[in-house]
Amino acid sequence: MTSITPQPGIMDIALYQGGASQIEGRSNVLKLSSNENPLGPSDAAREAFVRTVHELHRYPSTDHAGLRRAIGEVWGLNPEQIICGVGSDEIIHFLCQAYAGPGDEVIHTEHGFAMYRISALAAGAQPVQVPEHDRTTNVDAILEACSFRTRLVFIANPNNPTGTMIGLPELERLAEGLPKQALLVLDGAYAEYVDGYDAGAALIASRDNVVMTRTFSKIYGLGGLRVGWGYGPREVIEVLNRIRGPFNLSTAALMTAEAAVRDTAYVQKCQTENARWREWLAHTLAEMGVRSDTSTANFVLARFADTDEANACDDYLRSEGILVRRVAGYNLPHCLRITVGDEASCRRVAHAIGQFKGLR
Repeated sequence: MTSITPQPGIMDIALYQGGASQIEGRSNVLKLSSNENPLGPSDAAREAFVRTVHELHRYPSTDHAGLRRAIGEVWGLNPEQIICGVGSDEIIHFLCQAYAGPGDEVIHTEHGFAMYRISALAAGAQPVQVPEHDRTTNVDAILEACSFRTRLVFIANPNNPTGTMIGLPELERLAEGLPKQALLVLDGAYAEYVDGYDAGAALIASRDNVVMTRTFSKIYGLGGLRVGWGYGPREVIEVLNRIRGPFNLSTAALMTAEAAVRDTAYVQKCQTENARWREWLAHTLAEMGVRSDTSTANFVLARFADTDEANACDDYLRSEGILVRRVAGYNLPHCLRITVGDEASCRRVAHAIGQFKGLR
């Protein structure tokens, strides 16, 4: 008999469940469950992807210099302080692997992204969940939860699945109040949907205990390629690069992401369209009695009277060929997260929810 067992914490990780994409027996399925850009990638990104077919026999760049340079030029950042990964998930995993382990604690908020807890457990660290205030990050609660064991503090800003965010003064207060051995990680997966928001770049420039993560999966429409990046103090990025696989991103991913980040006009178009239909969807649902917090992302968190009503609405939407996301796993069992689609998609899901409410 063997005694082969995984490291402590691994078996405490529940398998991640992504947003559903199919409904058995339905062909005209509307997927609003994964916060994808309904407009897809830009033409420039598509063309770059097609061109990479001629390089499939070549190994990709190991230093990601072209993509890091493009990100630096567009966002006004030092490329030497940028690391690229397989989605921002891999950067989050690197941070936990490098800075947290047995006996350490990793703080996340009660409605925060599931990967914070998963990556902490994978590193053998103890995840610590702190309460939010009205589905918004509570800086006081985070600071109160900190101890000499705290190594990482994760917050998504804007947050997923709530869509809420906190401003720079609160971020500064949080960074200033952390224990000396702790890093603040600002997850900016939805940062591009907030006009004028730098996702924490200025804070990183003035401090040595803040890192931000970003992704190409949302506004850039490249979820299928899995590209993300992180930005932080040079010393932290050098540490993360020591554990990054040399060929973690393909040539197709690197070249397509570079074209995408440089197409700033397309990003602005997507931001404008999202803001327009996000406001329309939230307002229309509110008129039906389904309220949501002001969202700064590409989804709305629809709140129902209770868990039963939320689940019944989800069942009805599925019967109509519409997929949204239940978020009971984020401690929000009475809510459904609905991606902001294009005009036709928003009107279709709003009409279906109106029908559901009329049947109750």
